[in-house]
Amino acid sequence: MNPSLLLQPTTTTTTTFLNPTPLRLSPKRRRHLRYRLSTTVRSSSSVPDKPKPDVFGGKKELTTIQSLVDAMSPPIRIATSALVFAGAIAAGYGLGVRFGGGSRNAGLGGAIVLGAAGAGAAYALYSCVPEVAAINLHNYVADFEDPAALNKQDIEAIANKYGVNKQNEAFNAELRDIYCRYVSAVLPTGTEELRGNEVYTIIKFKNALGIDDPDAADMHMEIGRRIFRQRLETGDRDGDMEQRRAFQKLIYVSTLVFGEASAFLLPWKRVFKVTDSQVEVAVRDNAQRLYASKLKSVERDIDVNQLVSLREAQLAYRLSDELADEMFKEHARKLVEENISIAVGILKSRTRSTRESTRVIEELHKILSFNNLLISLKNHADASRFAPGIGPVSLVGGEYDGDRKMDDLKLLYRAYVTDSLSSGRMEEDKLAALNQLKNIFGLGRREAETMTLDVTSKVYRKRLAQAVTSGELEAAESKAAYLQNLCEELNFDPQKALEIHEEIYRQKLQQLVADGELGDEDMKALERLQVMLCVPKQTVEAAHADICGSLFEKVVKEAIAAGIDGYDSEIQKSVRKAAYGLRLTREVAMTIASKAVRKIFISYIQRARGAGGRTESAKELKKMIAFNSLVVSQLVADIKGESSDTPPEETQKEQVEQTDEEDEEWESLQSLRKVKPSKDTLRKEIQTEITLKDDLPERDRTDLYKTYLLFCLTGQVTRIPFGAQITTKKDDSEYVLLSQLGSILGLTDKEIVEVHRGLAEQAFRQQAEVILADGQLTKVRMEQLNELQKNVGLPPQYAQNIIKSITTTKLAAALETAVGQGRLSIKEIRELKESSVDINTMISESLRENLFKKTLDDIFSSGTGEFDEAEVYENIPRDLNINADKAKKVVHELARSRLSNSLIQAVSLLRQRNHKALVSSLNDLLACDKAVPSTPLSWEVPEELADLFIIYVKSDPPPEKLSRLQYLLDISDSTAETLRAMKDKALPNGAAGEEEFVF
Repeated sequence: MNPSLLLQPTTTTTTTFLNPTPLRLSPKRRRHLRYRLSTTVRSSSSVPDKPKPDVFGGKKELTTIQSLVDAMSPPIRIATSALVFAGAIAAGYGLGVRFGGGSRNAGLGGAIVLGAAGAGAAYALYSCVPEVAAINLHNYVADFEDPAALNKQDIEAIANKYGVNKQNEAFNAELRDIYCRYVSAVLPTGTEELRGNEVYTIIKFKNALGIDDPDAADMHMEIGRRIFRQRLETGDRDGDMEQRRAFQKLIYVSTLVFGEASAFLLPWKRVFKVTDSQVEVAVRDNAQRLYASKLKSVERDIDVNQLVSLREAQLAYRLSDELADEMFKEHARKLVEENISIAVGILKSRTRSTRESTRVIEELHKILSFNNLLISLKNHADASRFAPGIGPVSLVGGEYDGDRKMDDLKLLYRAYVTDSLSSGRMEEDKLAALNQLKNIFGLGRREAETMTLDVTSKVYRKRLAQAVTSGELEAAESKAAYLQNLCEELNFDPQKALEIHEEIYRQKLQQLVADGELGDEDMKALERLQVMLCVPKQTVEAAHADICGSLFEKVVKEAIAAGIDGYDSEIQKSVRKAAYGLRLTREVAMTIASKAVRKIFISYIQRARGAGGRTESAKELKKMIAFNSLVVSQLVADIKGESSDTPPEETQKEQVEQTDEEDEEWESLQSLRKVKPSKDTLRKEIQTEITLKDDLPERDRTDLYKTYLLFCLTGQVTRIPFGAQITTKKDDSEYVLLSQLGSILGLTDKEIVEVHRGLAEQAFRQQAEVILADGQLTKVRMEQLNELQKNVGLPPQYAQNIIKSITTTKLAAALETAVGQGRLSIKEIRELKESSVDINTMISESLRENLFKKTLDDIFSSGTGEFDEAEVYENIPRDLNINADKAKKVVHELARSRLSNSLIQAVSLLRQRNHKALVSSLNDLLACDKAVPSTPLSWEVPEELADLFIIYVKSDPPPEKLSRLQYLLDISDSTAETLRAMKDKALPNGAAGEEEFVF
């Protein structure tokens, strides 16, 4: 083969060489274009696969001269070349002399001609040596049955034999050709997988040939070009996929052969437009395939050596720890899934035998053993040397990771629970195994607990039945201790056991009460069962209330459904039999009856609310009262075993005592006196135990009572044609029904009194507001109000409260108006308080604050010059009920503003010659100064301040006021003395009563 043809670079490249979309190529065409001369054969041992001897083709034949050269050693070839050259010169010289007439020049010319021919012959002999060496190298390698056994010394011996080196073109070309053929033979075809020994075999052969890495890399690229050309000629999808897989394997093997140097020795991207990520994918995919084939040898009995070997293989295949971890877990999961599939198949088999059922547990034990082995290996001291992924098995991501398969896993888990309890007890190791199995199957805690509880409950029931049947439980000294020990043996929750005991008791009770009555023997049997199973008393009572109560409820409903006319002696008999034959307590029986009766009461109430008017509502309420009196009262008496005509003495005594205690309240209103039960009618009282107190809000109950009370007060209204109405006056018998309605509604005496009083107060207030429209209470109006109070039937104290409320409201409005208009002073406020008028409620806070400001304004403008701090800061705020601190701030603000205004006003009065008002203004200034002490005041015309002072001096003020005014007007002592001396001086114009100005 001509190496130059192999080394010619291809000019056609593509960016989609690794694209998964293949081209099709017929099998015949593939066989024609396939470069591989032979396939590889897998040996039965672990020795690397050996290419067949025809990998390198047949032996090459030598030509005559090549055979002659091959027979000579290098010294002989040199000597022979010299002799040939010398002989040719001598022969040429002789021939030249002979044919040249003995001329020396002719002899030299002949020597030159034949010498040149001899030199050519000698050169030809020497130049064919590299070809002979290459042919011998080819034949030597082709003779090897196992080319992998070739060693470097043999190659060097051939080169030394012919005196050539590996840099020689022909010899190097043969080396490259041999290496290329060998690599092509070692790499599997596109449909075959790598076996894992290719890299080692190629590296060994490369080192034996002694070929340089760049030359070897060129051959890898040349193989890639050949695969690429085959892909271009491929005509079918399968063929294209095969060539793509072959190219990926070439990339992977080449990358491992050259290691780190592959990045620059193998220009995949430049030649084939293959990206770095595609190279990584090729390396990753092939490494995964090799590691997967390695994992196939791993079984459930994996040991330390296998894990170390797997780790070494992973590193050799350049597989990442993450992928290796996932692959090992996936392999472990598949091994477990095999056991699960076998076990599920047996469980679902219709012809399952006892032996096959045992096989299910055996398969689960294999899973648990394998899981325990992996856990122990994970905790091994040399775990860092093991392949990644060692740890507990998980079915996540596998065949059984889904809702469809979860039912199968639950069947297996239940089967293992059943087997664990087959001995009648739950061992500790079984609990641990169940926990592991739950984690492996990915079951939730509640799911696992539910299945375990279901199976354990059945076993517990079986053990319990055996203990009761054999008498072992009854003979036990402590039943509770026996049952507790049984729960501990089965690892069963005692609370769940109590629930089972309750269920058993209820089942027994249902059996015994099937005929509608519990006899003495039945009760003894139930008590014996209760003691044996340690059923609590409250549980027993609840069971009787539920089971017996449902039967009793049925009887009660039939009795109620009979109605007023159908409640006869037969129904009474059935009620009494049910009440006592079912062994219900009086409280339970009354509770059941109350529930049924209250439903009927509610239906009457709903119809009353939906009625068109007061009369129709009263009719529905009257029906309810009759139902209570004739049916419900008799029902309660039958349940209690009493006569409905004669109430118990205790009840009668309580009613009498209660009546005596509340005589005063009930006598206060006329309508209440009619409702009040008398001692003569106590024997005809209806039942009062079943009421609607807890079914309706208080507001609804009082509204219903008020509706019937108004009906009793106004009578029945009948409409006649032409829009007229006729009111029928009712007698006092309606008030008896009203009293019974109050009992049905569960109203207390206090609530009833409030309803009656409220109606009376409402009627009295409506007419009293008309009489007291202006808020004035006169003697005539008081007589009218007293007459109204008697007609309405309202007690005097309540009437007085209403009158006071009306007058107070009217007075409050008048006070608000007076304060707003400024017609009310602090003196009048104090008089109102002395008259017990609540100022706080009648006058708003804002108006009281305004009144305080007005009072201050009066003080600061009174002209007296007085300011009482106790009065202003304490008394007035207290009388007006305003905040003292807030009032003090108001005083200071108003005093500061009035201080300067008083001075301005005094000067203005001075100019107007109104001396009397001027003195008052100066007194106001002094009052403001007392409230808020001021500094000396300034004025643009000092002479006017002197005039103010002299006029104030003439009014004969107290010395302290005159001294304070001198300070405020900033007048010196000498000036003040001069002004005092001038106070009696007559005025210049001599006018009487007039004073002259000083300046």
